[in-house]
Amino acid sequence: MSTQTRVTAGLLVIGDEILSGRTKDVNIGAVADFCTDLGIDLTEVRVVSDVEESIIEAVNALRHRYTYVFTTGGIGPTHDDITADAIAKAFGVALPINDQARAMLEARWAQTGTEVNEARLRMARIPEGADLIVNSVSAAPGFRIGNVHVMAGVPVIMRAMLEALAPTLQGGKKVQSVTIKAAVGEGTIGGALATLQAEFPDVKMGSYPQMGKDRVMTELVLRSSDDARLAEAAGKVRAMVAEAHAKAGIAAPAGE
Repeated sequence: MSTQTRVTAGLLVIGDEILSGRTKDVNIGAVADFCTDLGIDLTEVRVVSDVEESIIEAVNALRHRYTYVFTTGGIGPTHDDITADAIAKAFGVALPINDQARAMLEARWAQTGTEVNEARLRMARIPEGADLIVNSVSAAPGFRIGNVHVMAGVPVIMRAMLEALAPTLQGGKKVQSVTIKAAVGEGTIGGALATLQAEFPDVKMGSYPQMGKDRVMTELVLRSSDDARLAEAAGKVRAMVAEAHAKAGIAAPAGE
């Protein structure tokens, strides 16, 4: 069994607009893909409103539980962008204007003819002790303090910040997956699959019914960072599926 250190992450999505449905979140999927590519196990996602106490509580819970925490949303120029305030309070530090962040912003504003005002300078407030996360799209930086990485909610900016972060993160061994198709319903193989999951606790086994097909179908997806264990588990799942097919008197689906 692999002794690779497990690298974990939690994601905190911040914003009333997400909870009201006015904005449809796409950042969860982007962060999940990013973590998977780096061998980081995204284990929990929380969505909270623009309430300081809620953000503080969530950040403190997640940062003590996971290797990394990512947050999206609430670092813009308006009064309801309170993520930086909440993070500073969660860590018990001040929130001054950061000279480097201000210089980045003012350089961009000079190029675009944008007025420097108090509201826009809110985006240069960075908790003491934090490092900046470069924003190649609009210049307003995110920041990293401890194991918490604070990013914009705008998807294109958030993805740019993830790319800037990637070289600074320690990943685990990349998780591999195997998909096995079964031409029977979940109820037919559920018991046997549960037994195999207990035998292979280090291989995640998911069962996904496929609707709208000509016949009942179930896709079984196995995931693990240990190639040998994944192969062993996949062999036993394939044998279990073959037995279920034989009992039902049906042929295996194409591709199996």
